[in-house]
Amino acid sequence: MTATRRFTRLTAALAGAAVLTTALSAQARELSISTVLSDAFPWGQAAEKWAELVEERTDGRLTMRVYPNSQLVNGDQTREFSAMRSGLIDAAVGSTINWSPQVPELNLFSLPFFMPDEAAVDAVTGGAAGEMVFDAIETRGVVPLAWGENGFRQLSNSQGPIDEPGDLEGLKIRVVGSPLFQDTFTALGADPTQMSWADAKPALTTGAVDGQENPLSVFDVARIDQVGQEYLTLWNYMNDPLVFAVNQQVWNTLSEEDRTVLREAAVEAGQWEIAMTREQESERLADIQERGVQVTELTEAQHQAFVEATASVHDEWISRIGEELVDTAREAIEAR
Repeated sequence: MTATRRFTRLTAALAGAAVLTTALSAQARELSISTVLSDAFPWGQAAEKWAELVEERTDGRLTMRVYPNSQLVNGDQTREFSAMRSGLIDAAVGSTINWSPQVPELNLFSLPFFMPDEAAVDAVTGGAAGEMVFDAIETRGVVPLAWGENGFRQLSNSQGPIDEPGDLEGLKIRVVGSPLFQDTFTALGADPTQMSWADAKPALTTGAVDGQENPLSVFDVARIDQVGQEYLTLWNYMNDPLVFAVNQQVWNTLSEEDRTVLREAAVEAGQWEIAMTREQESERLADIQERGVQVTELTEAQHQAFVEATASVHDEWISRIGEELVDTAREAIEAR
């Protein structure tokens, strides 16, 4: 073979490889994932895990880029679901709280003192009630794939220990943009102040608000104790499940193979994150106490006083959430 023919064949091979590379690149696709918190928190780590598994199992054909800190909605976490539904966001690992203004059924998890323990949460999310919630999400243009967990939310403040409803009288408590939270803290005599998470820490720093409520993971990682939150009450008044979801139109453009990968990776990432969040809970609490935070654990009688003080919230909200859904969830909890 002459040198000229070898050169011609080499050139043809290189050209073919370039065409193949271009074709593969054209087939590759990147989806955006929105989260409220970064990968310093379990929530953000769940999104990163999902992205990692998807890229690995599609050999890079499908990738997911995580956008933390609600940056795709300019810091307004309550707009995340609407942005995903409209297609501005491809996917999200989102909070039931933040999505509840658009999906009223998600308020199920925010009913005060409705979920007594982790077994109750699992019974609801893993049963018929969980399916009903997922159906409600899907009817609004978003495909839910799996559950994660932000955890039970605890109460902190800068003024003093809280172990009875009267201790909340007049305290300004930062809450997310959900009317149910407004009603809950109003029923307890507090002054609920709605603001995004991005604005919460500065408000705590200046004393514009006296307290806030969040899972221990958020209190710990965000070092809420450094902004005057010296008192922490463990009251488990609500749980905040996370949902892995994808925009309906994006979902419809994916092959069956890619849909399967997305769903299975979301389920695996969710299970991994739930286990991690729960395993770290006791260690986080110990670390918080070591930093000088005074922790109050409620007795059964004290807990019951808060339950009774917020009973009116249930009366107001059950019809909005859906009586059938609430009854189905209650049956699952009782049978756990």
